[in-house]
Amino acid sequence: MRKDLKELWSYRELLFVMVQRELRIRYKNSALGLIWSFLNPLFQVLVMSLAFSIFLKVGGKSHTVYMLSAYLPFMFFQTCVLDSSQSILLQLPLIKKIYFPREVLPLACVLANLIHLLIGFVIFFALLLFVYIMDPRIVPFQINTVFLPILVLISAMMATGASLIVSALNTFYEDVKYIVTVLLNLLFYMCPILYYAENVANNDTNLKSNFLLYKIYNLNPMAALTHAYRRVLLAPKEIDLGAGLHAHWMPFPLKYLIVCAVFSFCLMVFGYWFFNRLKWKFVERP
Repeated sequence: MRKDLKELWSYRELLFVMVQRELRIRYKNSALGLIWSFLNPLFQVLVMSLAFSIFLKVGGKSHTVYMLSAYLPFMFFQTCVLDSSQSILLQLPLIKKIYFPREVLPLACVLANLIHLLIGFVIFFALLLFVYIMDPRIVPFQINTVFLPILVLISAMMATGASLIVSALNTFYEDVKYIVTVLLNLLFYMCPILYYAENVANNDTNLKSNFLLYKIYNLNPMAALTHAYRRVLLAPKEIDLGAGLHAHWMPFPLKYLIVCAVFSFCLMVFGYWFFNRLKWKFVERP
């Protein structure tokens, strides 16, 4: 693996070129360009937030930013995996003609989407400032936000590992991208994006604690990570559980984030090893 990493480093300029290519192609001939990387999730979250506040009568004035803080990192992971699933297949003619480290292709997808995520967070903070101007009671920035780069690093490791595995498998079995799409849709509802982790920890009829379910729930690395993003980016609030019941904002257990970080690092290492075992067979695909 050390030899593969050394070779990848020698092709770093090619990787940067591929990242630039990904950024140019996605929003080619678009007037707003990279801004769409934030507008797309914003519009989706606005629709979901309106549905929650108008039809389900839950949420509140600031519910949109609470949903968006968890939706942005999840969408980063989802887009990385789905984009990279086709990265090898789309470039097979080039792979069969020219030699270069094949991992450059899925890694370029991850880095391009990482840039979109960072741009999304910049605009997200601008949205927080706007919400604060509209309602000064809502504090826009938290001291915990200094830990945001750590969460982004964990997200990048998790996305890199999953992208390398999926891109390699989908080269030989194209059903993989459809299976992954279904799994990502299921994962979306298993993460605290549309709802709060407090909804899992508390019974919504009598507010009895359900910490066993809460512990099992947070063993899902993506659930723990999206939960951590919300804690880092936003101020504590009282959680509306519906039916006129409320729960207090729970402190985030650091141990779940540590488990998530270890899992993400191991997934990245395994994904790189797995990809390099299969990459020499890519040219054999008809």
